[in-house]
Amino acid sequence: MQEARSSLFSRVLRGSVLTAGAYAFSQVLRLGSNLILTRLLYPEAFGLMALVSVLLIGLSMFSDIGLGPAISQSDRGDEPDFLDTAWTVQVMRGLVLWLATCALALPAARLYEAPELAMLLPVAGLSLLIGAFNPTRIDTAHRHLLLGRVTMLDLASQAIGIAAMVGLAMWHPSVWALVNGAIIGAVAKLVLTHWGLPGQPNRFRWEPTAGAQLIHFGKWIFLSTACGFLLAQGDKAILGAFLELDELGVYNIGYFLASFPVMLGGAVVGRIMIPIYRDHPPAASAANAARLRRLRFALTGGILLLLGVMVFAGEPLVRLLYDDRYLGAGAIVVAIACVQMPMVIGMTYDQSALAAGDSRNYFLVMAARAAAQTFAFLLGAYSGGLAGALIGQFVAMVLVHPLIVWLALRHRSWDGLHDAVFGGLALMLLALAVATHGAAFTAI
Repeated sequence: MQEARSSLFSRVLRGSVLTAGAYAFSQVLRLGSNLILTRLLYPEAFGLMALVSVLLIGLSMFSDIGLGPAISQSDRGDEPDFLDTAWTVQVMRGLVLWLATCALALPAARLYEAPELAMLLPVAGLSLLIGAFNPTRIDTAHRHLLLGRVTMLDLASQAIGIAAMVGLAMWHPSVWALVNGAIIGAVAKLVLTHWGLPGQPNRFRWEPTAGAQLIHFGKWIFLSTACGFLLAQGDKAILGAFLELDELGVYNIGYFLASFPVMLGGAVVGRIMIPIYRDHPPAASAANAARLRRLRFALTGGILLLLGVMVFAGEPLVRLLYDDRYLGAGAIVVAIACVQMPMVIGMTYDQSALAAGDSRNYFLVMAARAAAQTFAFLLGAYSGGLAGALIGQFVAMVLVHPLIVWLALRHRSWDGLHDAVFGGLALMLLALAVATHGAAFTAI
């Protein structure tokens, strides 16, 4: 038992380091391509691509039934019949998503007064259809924290997609370079994971028992990820109606830089926490709780430290990396890094519910968070523009934290010392940010 526990946590450590390193390298690739593309394309192209991305991510999240988490937490997660049934559902969903992008193209073009969306969306939606054929061997690797090869293949496919974007933008500088590059990246991932991961290829199959289990688990995940769209992409969907395309493009650049710490933390948490909670829940023993506390302190402390770096380095970084058209992104980096601090304190808790199969209460918390954040963001945008929207988002994140604590208490995973320590650290960072960056906040 002790050997199994040590093996799990050693895999967790390796998985955390690998995921963090891979995500950091991935962002370096994105930043490098971003710097090149911002010199080849105008801000309007990034504004259009932000709208395309919001709509594609929205469709994807509003139809997600949690196949990855279902495979990770199920006791049948290694059975071929279960995996093939999940893959069949995944492919069917991909086809529906692509058809939905075609149907939404004209309404979206009218809503955002961007005629280009009528053609961009159906083509960009092909990336969702292509990605639906990715093998479930990716999820199997995540289930067992065997992340090395799948991470390398992810990075390779991303590099291919980025190289395609840059090459196409040099040949024909327009938003189509971004859309077609994304499709090429999706094809690269499909090919690389199909040939590069061990295991049996998937085939179309429907096993009623597996299907029932996936639907039972996924019905609440479906609703939760719909709420997750509002949490992760609602700002861009709302701001698209308030800002010009070039302003939205500048906001998107600032968000890209400022969100790096939280996205990094989310990538690590999403890949390692369900296996830990599933196999070694903190309530089972003091040793489990102590190990989880150390892991949680390291994750939260590291993410808050990186957010602090973005607060104080955001404006100089933008001035160093971008030309004058994008300088407004500096103040946005500072503001968004501050806004995201309350979220970090609770981000390691909700996976305990998914590990226990409690997708219903996970959904209830996600729904409350999404409703509060969306309402506050909209109210702030109407009353105070971008600054008001970000303040509203910050207040909503603080107010919903007790719900995250409630969910953690249900699964005996809450750590009051953790919240007290990092809540105090976040307050100190915010006070320093307000004292030293008043001009940036005024600029917003």
